[in-house]
Amino acid sequence: MAEKNILCEKYRGKCFLDIKGQETAIDRIKAFIKTFPSLKKAVILYGPAGTGKTSTAYALAHENDCDILELNASDFRNKEQLHKILKPATEQQALSGKNKIILVDEADGISTADRGGLPELLSLIEKTKYPMIITANDIWQQKFNLLRKKSELIPMKSLNYRTILALIQEIAKKENIQISQEILTSIAIKSKGDMRAALNDLQTVHLVNLPSQLDERDKEEDIFNVLRQVFKDLVNKNTIRIYDNVHMPLDEIFLWLDENIPLEYKGEELARAYEMLSKADVFRGRIHRQQHWRFLVYQSILLSAGVSGAKQQARLGFTVYKKPGRILKIWMSNQQQQKKKSIAIKYAECCHIGYKRAMHEFPVIKHILRNPEAQKALKLESDEIEFLNK
Repeated sequence: MAEKNILCEKYRGKCFLDIKGQETAIDRIKAFIKTFPSLKKAVILYGPAGTGKTSTAYALAHENDCDILELNASDFRNKEQLHKILKPATEQQALSGKNKIILVDEADGISTADRGGLPELLSLIEKTKYPMIITANDIWQQKFNLLRKKSELIPMKSLNYRTILALIQEIAKKENIQISQEILTSIAIKSKGDMRAALNDLQTVHLVNLPSQLDERDKEEDIFNVLRQVFKDLVNKNTIRIYDNVHMPLDEIFLWLDENIPLEYKGEELARAYEMLSKADVFRGRIHRQQHWRFLVYQSILLSAGVSGAKQQARLGFTVYKKPGRILKIWMSNQQQQKKKSIAIKYAECCHIGYKRAMHEFPVIKHILRNPEAQKALKLESDEIEFLNK
């Protein structure tokens, strides 16, 4: 999907009239540009994601017929490179002959450990001949103490959900997106003041049908059948391979066993089953810490034949097994978040944008990266590709 088709880019504010709900901030940045450089040479637009910080900087450039040079936190990794790029920009006139605005976007990503970083930025603020706009989500971190003193601070507030609702209604109409008022209202409320998130959600709902629950139900049916065989049957030649056809990682199966062992085993059998589970956990820890993947076979044997062999005789009857509770939800969420982060980092590096921006726009980026050519360009791992294709 081309960038022009991404709604949050297509409808990025181009002038001050397009920036909704930030009237006070706009008045202050207008005053800053008029008085430059009589007071401070840099202004910091700070506030939650999706409130229009970057758009306000571009609108300022548009309203004043200025060129804009945008730099991101990733440009501050090396002092020599930063000096090479930014120093001439702060001193030389634009080739077009226009005035110039320098935008340092997503300053939160600048680390004090970077060889360029904040000291060089502070030095350039002192020397710049052109106004510098800095954006950040959290400007109150200790590392920004000196930067705050050298800059004018302008807060950008979270947008009221009614403001977001009005905007996405207008955009849905322009794009001929047929979505009920109820869903639009839900998108606006759940965005929590983040206009970019609302537009990403709008586009995702439009592009993709809500996922079917059939796959999840099939997975649960598989694991229920396997648990019955582990808990009810005696160990046989097929037991150690019982998880091979279950489309679920062993870490997740581990949690299902942990939840349901007490429903089948009592007394000494319960103790033996949990001993097998604990030994499997030891191997799991070694796998994750030392990357000794050959231990997977031992983990699988302990979780299958080990747990199954804890009982002395086969069992009859029907047991209602439970889905793992909060721990599974946390684990699954962490797994998904790790894959999302790793993909966002690769995408951000490839497209020369900030990691935080890639994370915010991930609902749309995810659909772009379903293209095999894009996956190849980013050198995505098989589990990352599987995550994207879900």
